[in-house]
Amino acid sequence: MRFSDLLGRVDKVRGKNGRYTASCPAHPDKSPSLALRELDDGRILLHCFGGCSTDEVLGALGLDMNDLFPEKLDSSTAPIRNPFSAADLLRIIHMETLIVNICAEDLSRGISITHSDRERLKLAAERISEAARYANV
Repeated sequence: MRFSDLLGRVDKVRGKNGRYTASCPAHPDKSPSLALRELDDGRILLHCFGGCSTDEVLGALGLDMNDLFPEKLDSSTAPIRNPFSAADLLRIIHMETLIVNICAEDLSRGISITHSDRERLKLAAERISEAARYANV
């Protein structure tokens, strides 16, 4: 799939130079929470800061993971680099630490967190760890 075709399937698209935000089609999105980026080799990255998985976003668009990759990747010419910029990683970590902070505040006040809150907290921890891995921390 071409990146421009993907952008045509989502609403409230903003951005330029291969980095865009849009409304996430997998949940009611009042302000754009879906980050989309095209890499030099044609791969497409997307991340919903509202918590939707990539599979959920793609499913809402009638797509699958194969649509995020070009027909053939030529490993001899594809640049090898981190797919996320430092700014992208900081944004991801910032959003996920907000989840951690909210849960920590509730727990410090003696408020129990729900099962879904625990699952979202677990996802936040995984995303923070993954961002740290990409940053080679």
